[in-house]
Amino acid sequence: MQVLRQFSALGLLVGTLFFAISLTPSLLPRTFIVQGIISGLSFSAGYGLGVMGRWLWAYLELPVPGRHGALSLKRIAAGICAVVASMFLWRASGWQDSIRVLMEMEPASGTRPFSVALIAMAIFAALLLLARLFRRTFRFLARRLRRYVPRRVSNVIGVVAAAALFWSVIDGIIFTLTLRALDRSYQQVDVLMPDDLAPPSDPLVAGSEASLISWEALGLRGRRFVTAGPSAGDIERFLGEPAEQPLRVYVGLNAAETPKQRAQLALEELKRVDAFERSLLLLATPTGRGWLDPAAQNTLEYLQRGDIATVTAQYSYLPSPLALIVEGDYGAEMARALFDEVYRHWTTLSDDQRPALYLHGLSLGALNSDRSFDLYDIIDDPFDGALWSGPPFRSPTWRTLTEDRDAGSPAWLPRFRGGAVVRFMNQHGGLEDGTAEWGDFRIAYLQYASDPVTFFEPKALYREPEWLQAPRGPDVSEDLTWYPVVTGLQLLADLAAGSAPPGYGHEIAAEDYIEAWLALVAPDGWSADDVERLKALFAERG
Repeated sequence: MQVLRQFSALGLLVGTLFFAISLTPSLLPRTFIVQGIISGLSFSAGYGLGVMGRWLWAYLELPVPGRHGALSLKRIAAGICAVVASMFLWRASGWQDSIRVLMEMEPASGTRPFSVALIAMAIFAALLLLARLFRRTFRFLARRLRRYVPRRVSNVIGVVAAAALFWSVIDGIIFTLTLRALDRSYQQVDVLMPDDLAPPSDPLVAGSEASLISWEALGLRGRRFVTAGPSAGDIERFLGEPAEQPLRVYVGLNAAETPKQRAQLALEELKRVDAFERSLLLLATPTGRGWLDPAAQNTLEYLQRGDIATVTAQYSYLPSPLALIVEGDYGAEMARALFDEVYRHWTTLSDDQRPALYLHGLSLGALNSDRSFDLYDIIDDPFDGALWSGPPFRSPTWRTLTEDRDAGSPAWLPRFRGGAVVRFMNQHGGLEDGTAEWGDFRIAYLQYASDPVTFFEPKALYREPEWLQAPRGPDVSEDLTWYPVVTGLQLLADLAAGSAPPGYGHEIAAEDYIEAWLALVAPDGWSADDVERLKALFAERG
């Protein structure tokens, strides 16, 4: 029982409550490792709140039990905690299966409750050790300050000084050094030359001997992008009629020093391959590492019968979450530079001779694509439209449209001003549901209600999100219940480590891209049977 003396009874009770409800479902299925981390963080948060509540009770000089009474309370609390935790661990598999059924996945084999509990205990122990180290640091500093200032003042200064010290260590040493190491490692990966890829011989392909962009300057993502798309032969075999070779221009991060120089290089390469002679020009913004979703790109090239040119430029080596933290403004700068160069040249062409101009981006690419232009700069001569898929929650345009949506439309599939300009869709459609006629300038959002990248919000720590209100999205579990603090931690884990099959979460399915492009671009000559055959083709490819 000596161990129990070191813990707060109220902290154990509140911590166990948080641990228990952390086992309930959120947006995405979890592995036992992710569940253990969430449960450990939840227990730690609950324990901390319980300790703070106990401290406040004592500070107000309210009656407290004696030493023996306190130990008895801790024994009772420990017993209650064990029973409650066991009951919720037993039900955890069923809760996880409620999500998996919605996403057409096989039921989970089990949540491995002992593993979850051990991971949670390890997380709690580490955080408790850190908290006690902080407390010792604060007390040490406060005692030294009491020689010069009153006790309460020394306590306040001690807390602030200890917090500043801990933050400087975390931010200035651990965080910075980790990011530098990651940046170097991802940069090395980007310049690798895979043995399975050879420089293209076709002069119309970026990276060829005739190209203004060298094969080395494309980077790993760029080399795969310009060589991995469907050929004219692939499209011809599917359609049974002649098709053109899709054009792809990619400017790697090492191709030029500044965003403006890379944008100018991209424009010159577009001119070199006669990209402005095609019927459609797609200005695509990649994710953090320079990746473009093949499901979005390949489907549009089939729908356009190859009569399309795509241009994009890399702005980071880092994955999107890290790029969003470290290089968020840089991504927007690259997207703006590329848009300015391409759009400026596009406006010099006559209406009947220039291609239709569309924008596209997934996730961080959607955010930076949205930031790439100013409405007032294009109002006199707007481009044709944009498809933004899996828009991140911090996208200002998306947030404004969702918050100001038409009455009666849900937060997970809003309608904005009747859909005259902007429309939203999910895996069940939506772009055809506008009450107003969709004009010539069209913006479409493709998003799933189970996508944490789109629907995470920091306010979920203390306020129920609107997308949880009835009616819910078709891929959100009815067992998902909002709880203060815990739901926010669950969504944060979904955002950082969640995964789902195509058509759910942040994995956009090719068949949904097909529906989105058909509504947005409206290519000619596609019958319902042809569309179904195309969906089947991409479904076979996985």
